[in-house]
Parts: sequence; C-alpha cells; structure tokens
Amino acid sequence: MTTDLHFPTPPADVPMTGPTLVIGPGNRRGLIDAAELWSYRDLALFLIWRDVKARYAQSILGIGWAIIQPLFTMLVFTVVFGRVARVPSDGLPYSLFSFAALVPWTFFSTSLTAATDSLVTASAMISKVYFPRIILPITAVLGKGVDLAIALAMLAAMMGYYRIAPTRWAVIVPLLLVLAALAATGLGLWLTALAAQYRDVKYAVGLVVQLMMYAAPVVYPVSLIPARYRLAYAINPMVGVIEGMRTTLLRTGNVPWDLIVVGTVSALVFVVTGAAYFRRKEPTLTDVL
Repeated sequence: MTTDLHFPTPPADVPMTGPTLVIGPGNRRGLIDAAELWSYRDLALFLIWRDVKARYAQSILGIGWAIIQPLFTMLVFTVVFGRVARVPSDGLPYSLFSFAALVPWTFFSTSLTAATDSLVTASAMISKVYFPRIILPITAVLGKGVDLAIALAMLAAMMGYYRIAPTRWAVIVPLLLVLAALAATGLGLWLTALAAQYRDVKYAVGLVVQLMMYAAPVVYPVSLIPARYRLAYAINPMVGVIEGMRTTLLRTGNVPWDLIVVGTVSALVFVVTGAAYFRRKEPTLTDVL
C-alpha cells in the first residue's frame, strides 16, 4: 500500500473547518509499479470475476456465447473465403485453418475493445476512491481469459476430429497467447486514456478492429504476403501469434521465429509507450471522466 495522506494548510483568509483529507498515489517506481499492483491484487481478482459474471448474467445461453461467437464466425468464413473465394488454407480444411486463427484473434480483439472502454465504464468508481487506474485495462484483458480457454478447448476438439496432432513446439502456444495479451494491453492503455478524453475513440475502435482483422492472416495464409514484406508485416504482433499457432498446432510449416520476434518487440513497444502515456494522463482522469 503506497497511499500517502496529506493534510494541506488552508490559506490564512479561509476559516478553519477541520482538516482536509487528500488521498492520492504515493511515490511510484517505474512506468508500472508492480508492488502497488500486487497490493491491490484482491481488487484485480474481484474486477475479473465481476467482468466474467456480468458478461453472462441474465443470458439464456450463458457462457455458451463464448462458443457461439467464434463458431459462427468460422462457419461464415468457411463459406465465403473457403468455398466461394477459394482462399488457400495450407492444405488444411478451411474451417480448421480459420478457427486456429480466430481463437487468438477473438481474444485479442475483445480484450482490446474491453480495455479501451474500461475507464469510461468505471468512471463512478474512479471518482470515489483511489486505486491504481491501470488495474482497469489490465483486468479487462485478463477477464477474457475464460472465453479463450473455452475456444482453445473447441480447437482441440476440432484437431481431434480431423486427426491432426500438434508438434513438439506446441509448448510455446502459452507464450504466443501472452504475446497477444501484451499487444492488447499495450494498445488498450493508449486507447483507454484517449477514450477518457475523446469519446469518439470508443466508437472508432470497433471499426479499426475489423480492419485490423483483414490486415492480419486470419482468413488467408502468410504465404500470400511477398517474402520481402513479411518482416514489416510482422510489426502487427498478431501476425506472429496466428502463424505460430498454425505451425505449432496444425503442422503448416516451420515455426516463424522471425515473425514472432518482430511481433514481440512490437508488443513490448506498445506496452512501454502505452504505460508511459497512461501514466502521464492518469492525474487528470478523474476530471475528464
């Protein structure tokens, strides 16, 4: 707990009505104060649980929506891109090819959208009590982990149906998903701080996320991108994540370490710059929300 208590001295011409308690952040270390975040871990766990519970409360299908969304998207992609447009799928059934990409992409896109909206949604709580505001976008991303786990179980079932065994490099899949979470968190820190001041950001994110999906190899293989452009293409961290998932789980080729490394550097840049921008805006968040 790093909260400091200050009792400022009022001006001489102001009558004394008792001490004024000002609650604010203490002295922080670095862009993200890990010690302070750890001291608020109970709040973080509560926010994650509240997010999961609220998402499926008063819903007939409940957590089944976590299955329906990627399932129906996969069916539409299979018909439009697999059957009509005949987009290549690295020799795999198009449904499996697209679903292996939709699992990390859906996690990334829903996490980014939730993180962007996290400050505005919690504006009432922010105006009443102090806590490290950065907890909100981080827990918004972590709260999507439940849906991700369900989608991964569906992917495993589809791999069993098509009798495709993962490679030994499947052990890096958790790291790829961490990379997707870092990318969503870094961009989310930028966008949620901007959305607190400019509400247009909230509405623009939905459109931007859709455009980003077609800029990532969700419905087509990376092999369609000319080799000389692939490293630049991998600046989008989801390129390495999606291609890594396909190669390690579906045996579509060698693990694209170059794409993964470029994507990791890019995601870390998003996190560092996003945390710096968020921290610069944090003192004024209560006023603009």
